This record gives sequence, C-alpha cells and structure tokens, in this order.
Amino acid sequence: MTVQPVPDDYPRLTPYLAVKGAAEAIEFYCGVLGFTRHGDVMTAPDGRVGHAELKLGDSLLMLSDEWPEAASLSPDTIGGTPVLLSVYVPDVDATYRRAVEAGATSVSEPADQFYGDRSARFTDPWGHRWNVSSHVEDVDADEMARRATAAMGE
Repeated sequence: MTVQPVPDDYPRLTPYLAVKGAAEAIEFYCGVLGFTRHGDVMTAPDGRVGHAELKLGDSLLMLSDEWPEAASLSPDTIGGTPVLLSVYVPDVDATYRRAVEAGATSVSEPADQFYGDRSARFTDPWGHRWNVSSHVEDVDADEMARRATAAMGE
C-alpha cells in the first residue's frame, strides 16, 4: 500500500489554533459552532491538550493548548491575533447568540451584507476572532458591483 502525501480524508488547508484552555475551547467550538470531535484528544502528562481535531462539514480545525517551549503561543500571550476565521452556519443569529452567551465578546451583531450574507463577528474567550455567516441572497455580478460601490461610499 502506498502512503498518500496528502491524506484523502483531510482538507488541504487546516487552521491550527494555540489556546490557553484548549479543553474548554473544544466544548465551546462544538457547542456554539457545531464542530464534532474527529479522533481522540491527545493529552500530555501535565494535562495540557497536545492535539485535537474538530470537524465541521468538510472542514477541519486543529488545536492544542499553548506550548511556549515550542513557540506555539495563544492570542492572550501575544496580545491578540490578526487572523479571522470565517464559518458558514445555518442560523447566524442563533450561533452569534450562543457564542455571546457562552462568553464570547461581540465585535459586530448579525446584519445583512451587500454581498448576500447575513454576518456577525465575535472574539471567543481565548482571543480567536470569528466571522459567522448565513447566505441569505444570491446577488448577480452587476448588482454586487452596484451594492459594493454604495457600501464603500464611492
């Protein structure tokens, strides 16, 4: 049997988050965003999560506790993150509400966007930023251009 250089059951791009409190983050991501555990969570002898994989549809999210000794630092340690993780969900309003109730900080409440999505943003309790969206309208190219111009005030 030949080993595949890119495993068939893994996406080509997978975000990997360093989290202070990975076990709690796993529960948040599953309960709020609908992820499910993919395989076993590997725990180090000191109790830290060494590696976990979460599935959402055809997407995969990997995470672990922060490991400063391996230069794997969380947003809390480095003072924030420039990364925004975007997820399509069936009901953006309900997902946003669950996130805030579970301890996330609101960045922007759900609102309809010119490109046909209803979107909201929050920062999870571990400092990772999320954009959640539900597609609510198909917008053709001409209408998209008109709306983009109007939205950008040009």
